[in-house]
Amino acid sequence: MFTKSPAAASAGIPAVTTASVPDGAPIPHSGGVSDDEFRAALSRLAAGVVLITAHAPDEGPHGEDVGMTATAFVSVSLDPPLVMVSVRNDSRMDDLLAQQPLWAVSVLSEHQRQIAGRFAMKGRISDRLLFADLPHVRGEAAGAPLIGGALATLECRTEQRVVAGDHTLVIGRVLTASAPGEDAGPLTYFRGKYRHLG
Repeated sequence: MFTKSPAAASAGIPAVTTASVPDGAPIPHSGGVSDDEFRAALSRLAAGVVLITAHAPDEGPHGEDVGMTATAFVSVSLDPPLVMVSVRNDSRMDDLLAQQPLWAVSVLSEHQRQIAGRFAMKGRISDRLLFADLPHVRGEAAGAPLIGGALATLECRTEQRVVAGDHTLVIGRVLTASAPGEDAGPLTYFRGKYRHLG
């Protein structure tokens, strides 16, 4: 049931601004949007590309590094410094971040398209070989790889996890942040392809 405030009524605004939904009840949606329509519309939103990394201490004798290319990454808050990444439910990164609260972000440059591609591959068994020839250092705060040549790097600690449909939103407090001042432009993702500004 939709309601209209007295101010809205006097201004002639349609009664669609506030919905009355019982506490705890799911908010209904139209159900008329197909997967293809949704993807096509959102593909027009240009996004930056980052590599999310974390260390899995229980994998092998020395643990194993795990990486995931992400475009759903945003700044959330300045005080405290918070960021958010969206990870697919039941993915390897989702499973790891459910146990490991420390992770890192490398903001990829336009020259790092191959890095984005290799960590976006589905069905891979291990990320060990993907990191083997990749210049990186291990962050002191999170213990996760920080990619050499990235435009910026951040180390984070998970503060909250929110399940949202088929993804989980992982909100992390930024523990360290560095912007080495690379002259390169950012790597972006638009209409299903990696692109650069210019």
